[in-house]
Amino acid sequence: MTQEQTAIKTTYFSIFGNTALALIKGLAGYFGNSYALIADAIESTTDIFSSLLVLFGIKYANRPADRNHPYGHGRAEPLVTFLVVGFLITSATIIAYEGFLNINTPHELPHPYTLIVLGAIIIWKEISYRLVIKKSKEIHSSALKADAWHHRSDAITSVAAFIGITISLFAGEGYEAADDWAAIFASGFILYNSYLIFRPALGEIMDEHVYDDLIEEIRKVSLTVEGIEGTEKCFIRKAGMMYHVDLHAMVNATISVKEGHEIAHNLKDTLRREIPHLGHVLIHIEPNE
Repeated sequence: MTQEQTAIKTTYFSIFGNTALALIKGLAGYFGNSYALIADAIESTTDIFSSLLVLFGIKYANRPADRNHPYGHGRAEPLVTFLVVGFLITSATIIAYEGFLNINTPHELPHPYTLIVLGAIIIWKEISYRLVIKKSKEIHSSALKADAWHHRSDAITSVAAFIGITISLFAGEGYEAADDWAAIFASGFILYNSYLIFRPALGEIMDEHVYDDLIEEIRKVSLTVEGIEGTEKCFIRKAGMMYHVDLHAMVNATISVKEGHEIAHNLKDTLRREIPHLGHVLIHIEPNE
């Protein structure tokens, strides 16, 4: 299975899971008198749309290079990640706003069965997070990582709701607002997670140097190629799921231009074979005197 196929399959998993959970949370929150659970349903609904964005971004980012985009369309992925963060911030704001409105509004205590619903949701969302984050690391996808954090933030809001409802039920009359405070508290976690998602995507757009491990791997592989006597500068920039490399390689100063050219091609082919997630590899030959 290709990286794109893995990403698309994982995103469909998120879309179907979030759709089912949004319905379950919404119905359980409405009939169970829990605003924290309704807030959870709101977040799951935004997750559906953000996952659709991720799906679009992954498909677009994996379009092949063309005349106008010689490096491909990979930068679409972090751009989509920014939109996903926007969805997260919007849902957190709505949850906090509605929570503050409901604090001063008298309402009934949540029904005990909402705790059972939340318990099951927390387990499912944490499993979903671990599955999606694992796939995002395997295929180096920032958009899929953002989608994974949607699952984690959903689990966090569910934990907060669970705590709030528990306090409401055990403390009794006068503590109905604990459910609402839980929703507000959860919105803060969502905002914090939004930053955690946004920061790496921004670094990707700005070509931030955060690839020391990959550079070390490139240097090691380079030295296995016949004729390469060392490496100097190595610059990496990420676009989508691929890493584009500019590498200065040292060869014997007395060889011909043709020989140097052949060594550069062998080095490029070896790097792309040994490190499959490399995209464009530009080799600059330096004389080793």
